[in-house]
Amino acid sequence: MMKTVIKLEELGLFILGIYFFNQLEYAWWWFLVLILVPDVSMIGYIFGDKTGAFCYNLAHHRGIAVILYLIGIYCSSSAILLSGVILFAHSAMDRMFGYGLKYKTGFKYTHLGEIGK
Repeated sequence: MMKTVIKLEELGLFILGIYFFNQLEYAWWWFLVLILVPDVSMIGYIFGDKTGAFCYNLAHHRGIAVILYLIGIYCSSSAILLSGVILFAHSAMDRMFGYGLKYKTGFKYTHLGEIGK
């Protein structure tokens, strides 16, 4: 039951991310192209679990997404706003599918539980 509640909450946040993207003046195909960009951070796992978890978590932290968005507002920068929105929406999408922030013990160990269990 709790996993369902978390997934629904993340779905709501993902929809909020889509709403914020819609407020920007970018074509919709940009959302589709950029939504998976934060997963490039998985390259950090080439250097081991600890570095991989750090890189992944840095690129999937919702607090960083909000800070980027606020900096974008302050600087009147649509590119920074876009970065914050994409990071926010991507993080919600990942968590909706059960991919949480990573522990340094390995990729499949997340704050939402072990992936696949």
